[in-house]
Amino acid sequence: MTRHLVIMAAGTGGHIIPGIAVAREMERRGWSVSWIGTETGMENRLVPAAQLPLDRLAFGGLRGKGLAKAFKGLAGFARAFVQSRSVFVTRHADAVLGMGGYVCAPGGLMAWLMRRPLVLVNADASWLMSNKWLARFARRICFGFDGRDAATLAKAVVTGNPVRGEIESLPAPAARYAERSGPLRLLVLGGSLGAKALNDALPAALALWPADARPSVVHQCGQAHLPMVQQAYRDAGLTLGEGVEVLAFIDDMAAQLAAADLVVCRAGAITVSELCAAGVPAVLVPLVVRTTSHQRDNAQFMAQHGAALHLPQGELSAEKLFSALKVFTRQQLLEMAEKAQALARPRAAARVADAIEASLEVRT
Repeated sequence: MTRHLVIMAAGTGGHIIPGIAVAREMERRGWSVSWIGTETGMENRLVPAAQLPLDRLAFGGLRGKGLAKAFKGLAGFARAFVQSRSVFVTRHADAVLGMGGYVCAPGGLMAWLMRRPLVLVNADASWLMSNKWLARFARRICFGFDGRDAATLAKAVVTGNPVRGEIESLPAPAARYAERSGPLRLLVLGGSLGAKALNDALPAALALWPADARPSVVHQCGQAHLPMVQQAYRDAGLTLGEGVEVLAFIDDMAAQLAAADLVVCRAGAITVSELCAAGVPAVLVPLVVRTTSHQRDNAQFMAQHGAALHLPQGELSAEKLFSALKVFTRQQLLEMAEKAQALARPRAAARVADAIEASLEVRT
């Protein structure tokens, strides 16, 4: 009988897209796959588009101040906990994969209680909050990067972060850059929800170039920011469709990475993993988060290896970005691209799939 994997991931593309990469690998191995998400996240668009069945939990996490929010969060957890049992029974789950994030907490606990093998993917070298709590219940934990936690935990394995197969199979940087000439091609990625700091800085920075030397740009800004970013380019004196393309979301990321000379983006673990897999250099502007330094650490790691320029958000301005970008030559960018690709961990989805299959043999 066909074995079945339930993947838990919700919210942003950083959790969902690598989960889809694992789903494709498991399907190649003869497994069927379904998905647990929420009622509001990006999984409601991406998972059906990937032709995977989606079950939704009515749960929005436990964070929030005040007694009322705490009770609401606990009630939501209890409801999602019961719902996840129904999903595992209905789908005949043989194993459960958590990609990180709050939706994994109730389902991960239920998987353990039902004796279903639980495997976690921890995209960063340091713990994601939900994974740290669930680690005691998991049979395998797949880390995206080396670090102290991966080195000291017997059930941990460093797999790298799963990346879409079409990105891993792009031509090498030398082949892509060989015939290029003229102004640079920039790809701006604000993450699946957009990044206001990048959205504000890029149009004004591009306007500082002479028109005949100005880079072309494909700018992904998030659906909520689309009208504002389009207007920002107009206000900067740039014409949409004439070297400027503004998109809410990019469906074919492999094609955009293949065409880009340089990416300007945040430094999330999945974004960095895709840059390395593709072999594309970047200017990394880490998201500032009070509770974690994950993105800053990722940006510093890439910069230390010559694969990226780290530009802290506190230093970001149109003038600073223009100064950083204008000095790059394609030869320099090719060298950075090759250094980025040297940091890649190919076949991460296959290694996560190996961990899932190995978890079936573990007794806890």
